Amino acid sequence: MSILHVDRAGAALADGYYSVYRAAHEIDDPGPLSSSRFFRIWALIGWEDNAEAYVHVRDGVVTGGYTLELPERDNAHLALIPKLVVAPESRRQGIGSALLAHAVERARAAGRRTLVAEAAAVGGPGATFAQAHGYTAATTEVRQVLDLRTADRAAFEGARDLAARQADGYELEAWRGTAPERLHADLALLHAGMNDAPTGGLDIEDEVWDAARTGERELRLHEAGANGRAIIARHTATGAPAALTRVFFDDDGADGWGRQSDTVVLRPHRGHRLGMLLKTTNALTLLDEEPAVHRVITWNAASNTHMRAINDLLGFRPLDTWHEWQKAI
Repeated sequence: MSILHVDRAGAALADGYYSVYRAAHEIDDPGPLSSSRFFRIWALIGWEDNAEAYVHVRDGVVTGGYTLELPERDNAHLALIPKLVVAPESRRQGIGSALLAHAVERARAAGRRTLVAEAAAVGGPGATFAQAHGYTAATTEVRQVLDLRTADRAAFEGARDLAARQADGYELEAWRGTAPERLHADLALLHAGMNDAPTGGLDIEDEVWDAARTGERELRLHEAGANGRAIIARHTATGAPAALTRVFFDDDGADGWGRQSDTVVLRPHRGHRLGMLLKTTNALTLLDEEPAVHRVITWNAASNTHMRAINDLLGFRPLDTWHEWQKAI
């Protein structure tokens, strides 16, 4: 048995890791499955070239794998495990524990003091595994799904029009795909606004964004085949960015899922129903122009009652609950 590093050039090991991920996802996760193209960016190198991936190999067969993110620009005390999977037929044989122990050693070698991983709060193997290894739940997030095939279009239009009347003094700018360079500085301000999101007991610092960092992220999204629809709200009098919402979907649209990314309203611009305006407008765009997108999934902190209330009004329904699990290492 061996634990081997996987890089973008290691086709066989990368294929094996993806196959294990697919098999585990089929029984563990009712949400969207990442495409192979997306997986090879997200799981092998990360969005900022700060991830490394390893697989467990037995008799020449990949039986499990994990990804370790090591933030560099901020939160350099953290190590993150966005994915740790074991093939269903190879579980309860110590493989997951061996992978986790390997991840801890890699994180310590990088000088990190806290390890964070995410897994479903109930109903799956992740919670039991995390608790057995001494991890505690630092945050609770709720996943909700909007089925666009049964969505109430008239309700969307009514909610949009009502929000638009309360958002006088703002104008919208929309785009498809990754963001053009002229928007990178605006997106940096909006990404920084996500620092206001609830973090529970997570040992995390604010992220620092600039146009260069945004541009690098957009390039990685393009390489991963992440298409999407996005809208910015601008304060008309000043041109300043005020709010953002964004939904990603795979280039080929094969899985039918849209993945809600950031929705943020910057603090000086709150109280004008910009969140509702952007989300309803984007949902109507998906209905009209993206027929391959059938469902939209979103994550929100359980304590973020305001955004969850907007989602409820739009017709999102609960799917499951997840924790971010944390441990000092």
